[in-house]
Amino acid sequence: MNKGFKRNEIDGVVFYTIPAFENTGKVKHLFSTRIGGVSKGQYSSLNLSLTRYDDKEGVYENFRRVCKVLDIKYDDMVFSNQVHSDGIRMVTSSDKGKNFGLSDIKNADALMTNERGIPLVTFYADCTPLYFLDPVKNVIALSHAGWRGTVKEIGPKTVEAMVNTYGSNKKDILAGIGPAIGVCCYEVGKDVVDEVSKLDIDLDKVLIDNGNGQWMLNLEMTNYLELIKCGIKDDNITVSGLCTSCCADEFYSYRRDKGKTGSMAAFMELK
Repeated sequence: MNKGFKRNEIDGVVFYTIPAFENTGKVKHLFSTRIGGVSKGQYSSLNLSLTRYDDKEGVYENFRRVCKVLDIKYDDMVFSNQVHSDGIRMVTSSDKGKNFGLSDIKNADALMTNERGIPLVTFYADCTPLYFLDPVKNVIALSHAGWRGTVKEIGPKTVEAMVNTYGSNKKDILAGIGPAIGVCCYEVGKDVVDEVSKLDIDLDKVLIDNGNGQWMLNLEMTNYLELIKCGIKDDNITVSGLCTSCCADEFYSYRRDKGKTGSMAAFMELK
């Protein structure tokens, strides 16, 4: 695997990009941080969630700032109504700009397209962002993988959808695993462990038994192993290695902040 997303700052907006994706010249993409916006208090400052109690006009301004640094059209963004499941939606130009931030794309935690000029957007505050790019067939996808989506293998299912829908070859697909709550901070109970244990991966690499009925779960590694198992090449996977819970200055964290927090977002558009 490749380790490390690239930290960037433009006009005060701090964001991360995937070097392997940048090198293709095929996409505009980023993962936002909490730095560079106008939101106040617990949402300070680049909150991109419209489903919490932040001032909506401030959130709109935050989106405008991200769109400006990424050079994408504010009115064209496509969102989904994320539900921590494994639903995947093929996006077309007819979806652009519908119901800003409160999409009518229901029950989808992954978005994919082969059309240029469609900014896909998914939201995070500890869950794992998965980026996919097929630079040969010109296909992109974003998947939102919390623990529920991870145990439902939304990553591999997104890859299969790219293959079945657009004719992608798994050996061509680049993948990025973005900032999420790390094994250092993500303690889970037996209910989660029971579901993770159903996966056909090396559990010793993703679970640490605390000896008190609780375990530490490595979501980044779980998604990495799933992608390897489904046929993505090791050299084509980049992991961020960034923990949203540890990095309080840069990221919102639902668990760290006990739900009183904002959201980051993953953005990607085919050039």
